[in-house]
Amino acid sequence: MAEPQGQPANYLARISEWADSHLTVLRNISTGMAIAGIILFAKSIKLTTKFTSALDIPVEFIEKNVKLRGRLCHITEKGLEVEHVPISLPFLSSLQRKWQSNGVLLVRLAGVELTPNAMVWLQEELKPAQMMWFQLLGREDLVLDCLILVNKGRFFSVCLNEEILRQGLGKTTRIEGLHHDSPLYWKLHKRLLQAELKALKKNKGIWKEESYFEKLRDHISNNKFVQKLKQFANWLRIHI
Repeated sequence: MAEPQGQPANYLARISEWADSHLTVLRNISTGMAIAGIILFAKSIKLTTKFTSALDIPVEFIEKNVKLRGRLCHITEKGLEVEHVPISLPFLSSLQRKWQSNGVLLVRLAGVELTPNAMVWLQEELKPAQMMWFQLLGREDLVLDCLILVNKGRFFSVCLNEEILRQGLGKTTRIEGLHHDSPLYWKLHKRLLQAELKALKKNKGIWKEESYFEKLRDHISNNKFVQKLKQFANWLRIHI
């Protein structure tokens, strides 16, 4: 009768012995299943997807004002051409690159009307292949309206939308893509107006006041009597 009672114990001992001898295999299987689960989850919410067109970005991302990471490619009159850099998974970055296609996103600084000098400033301030974050606020065809953040040093970041206004290189406009009565709209619009006000107080950029001599020169040159004298002088030069 002792032998039947010992059979379950023998089975357990054999199972335990087999598990000990195949412990590495079991660990690899569990690790593989965990990684596969992470990949499937990340792909399901498009965290690892590289967006090469504004139309590829899910509507939910724009509605929730998701921040995406990107690398600057070109500065154009229409906006910044940015290559989206998605989240990379450990040990799978090389495999991810094989899945990804090439293309850039056209990103526009939301709520800001740029001056020609703003383009020059951007080209001077931004480095080639500069890494940046852009927060999605709206989408118009193939253009994304965003807040753009760039790192300045290790612990400091700058919002380009605000900085351009602080430098007097643009004017505040309506933030496209956000509802006019939403709290986020007025929160961001207030920030942009405050940045513009700083430039106005410091007479920077387009808000720079002309000096007394510049005003006097313009007044004289625009005077009708002076203009007639110039015309008469030109007539004399031609006919004498």
